[in-house]
Amino acid sequence: MSAPARSAFVWRFMVGYFDRFLRRHMNALRLARWGVPDFADHPGPIVVYCNHPAWWDAAVVILLAGRLFPARESHAPFDAKMLERYAIFSRIGAFPVDLDSARGAAQFLKASRKILASRKIPARPGAMIWITAQGRFADVRARPLDLRAGVARLPELAPDTLFVPLALDYAFWEERGAEACAAFGPPIRGADLHALPRPERLARMEAALTDTLDRLTADVIARDPGRFTALVSGAKGVGGVYDLGRRLRAALTGRRFEPAHRAEEDRRP
Repeated sequence: MSAPARSAFVWRFMVGYFDRFLRRHMNALRLARWGVPDFADHPGPIVVYCNHPAWWDAAVVILLAGRLFPARESHAPFDAKMLERYAIFSRIGAFPVDLDSARGAAQFLKASRKILASRKIPARPGAMIWITAQGRFADVRARPLDLRAGVARLPELAPDTLFVPLALDYAFWEERGAEACAAFGPPIRGADLHALPRPERLARMEAALTDTLDRLTADVIARDPGRFTALVSGAKGVGGVYDLGRRLRAALTGRRFEPAHRAEEDRRP
């Protein structure tokens, strides 16, 4: 069995594309210092499951996968109707799932089984699946998270898989662009999840993601850049004629031009 088709060239292109896109439209992609992943060398496959607060999630996930797990082949379930509209995502590991019918669960499990079982080169790390486990857009403050049951079926397919909660949040701080914030929680061994009944398995996975999201939210509320590592930094300032005037005034007075509203070190408590 082979995993869904994926082009390494198109993948690299899309990682670069979303890197430039985020720099243009956001202030930064920030990774909480306590939430930096340390499991990239896990010999088996990895499933990262996250909340789903915004349209930006796909771009953020692609950048996290490309920056932090470059040796792994990443895949993700994708709304079948949307995949028809954005067909390029099928070239970078997305596989279709019909969200409007009962067959969607079967599609998800069939494709996931192929991905988690794939081993093209034994010396290479296993594949990754990234899942927006809520299956719908939901505010980061909504509780419970109500993860879809399908994610709890995956430990049955490959108990050597590592399951990792990923929290995503977005906020405006002191620049015109928003902050995209992320944090990985402690991984859970697939064998440990497999030993639990399905309802308890799903509850444990949801509790782990809730804890990770609550901790990330506290850092986002603190508005302290020192709690994060910036994986991508966007352009600062307002731009246009306004920043041109500021730049000229700085040059005339011999000062260094600082486009940011306030330097990050000045924002820290």
